[in-house]
Amino acid sequence: MDYEAMAASLEASGEYRVLRKIRAKKEFCPPDGSLLKRGLFIDVETTGLSFVDDEIIELAMVPFSYGNAGKIFEIFEPYQCFQEPRNEIPAEITSLTGITQNMVSGCRLDHERIENYLAQVDILIAHNAAFDRKFMEKLFEQARIKPWACSATQINWRAEGFEGSRLGYLVTSAGFFYDRHRALNDCYAAIELLARPLPISKLTALDVLLENARRPSWRIWASHAPFELKDKLRRRGYRWASGENGGRRAWYRDVPNEIKDLELKYLADEIYGREPPVYIQRIDAYDRFSERVD
Repeated sequence: MDYEAMAASLEASGEYRVLRKIRAKKEFCPPDGSLLKRGLFIDVETTGLSFVDDEIIELAMVPFSYGNAGKIFEIFEPYQCFQEPRNEIPAEITSLTGITQNMVSGCRLDHERIENYLAQVDILIAHNAAFDRKFMEKLFEQARIKPWACSATQINWRAEGFEGSRLGYLVTSAGFFYDRHRALNDCYAAIELLARPLPISKLTALDVLLENARRPSWRIWASHAPFELKDKLRRRGYRWASGENGGRRAWYRDVPNEIKDLELKYLADEIYGREPPVYIQRIDAYDRFSERVD
C-alpha cells in the first residue's frame, strides 16, 4: 500500500492532519561543496534537576555535518549509554523517562570515548542547554571548553508561529511524532527539526540557532534592588537567583549587546533612581549555559 499517497490524500481533504514518524537517517542531502563543520546534539536523562546532587543515568550524542545556511548533510554514528547512579532511581524519574534500575544496573559511561566525541566537533547543542551543559561539564573537560547552543531558547519559536518551545510540541507542530523521553530519540527528533526551514523566516532552524549562538550577550545583575520593586523587575524579564551552590543572590537578566546600555538606563531611572549598583558579565557560546556565569 502507498501510505504516503494515502496521507497526502487525507491532508488534501482539509479534514485531516497526518503525523509522520521520525526515523534515524544517515543522510539528509549530499554535500554541496561548502565548507563542512560538525555539530553534536546531546541529551541527558538524570536522577533529578540538581547538577550538584543528581547524576546522569542516560547519555545520547548524535554527531552531524552541516554547512552554509545551517544546512545539515550527514548523520554519523551515535553514542548512547546508561549509567548506574550511586542511589536508586526515584520512582518519578522512572515514570517520566521509562528508565528502571534494572536497565542501568552495572552500566558505566565510557569517558574516553565520550571525550573523543566531544573533541571532534565544532559546537555542542542541546534542547535546554542550561540543564544538559551543567551535567556534562561536571564530568567531561571537553564539555567545559566547547561552545554550546540551545535549540529551545536560541530560536524565537513564537515568532515563527509556534506556541511553545518544548521539543515534543515543536516536532508535533512540524508534522512528525517519535517515541519520546528516550535520549537518543530526542536527539534524532531535534536534528530533524533543525534541518527544516522555519515557517515564517524560511531559514533553517539550525541557521537561526547558530547565528544567535555566535552573538555575545550580557548578564546584568541588579544587586540590592529594592524589594518592593520585585514585581516590576519580574515583568521586565528579570529572574531571581537564590545564591544556591555559592552563586550570586540577586535579580538578573540576559540582554543582547545592542540593548545593554538601554537596560542600564532603565535600571538607573526606574529601579534605583541613581547610577545602578550592578554587576555585568559578558557571555558567549563558550560560557553560556554554564555554572560559571551563575
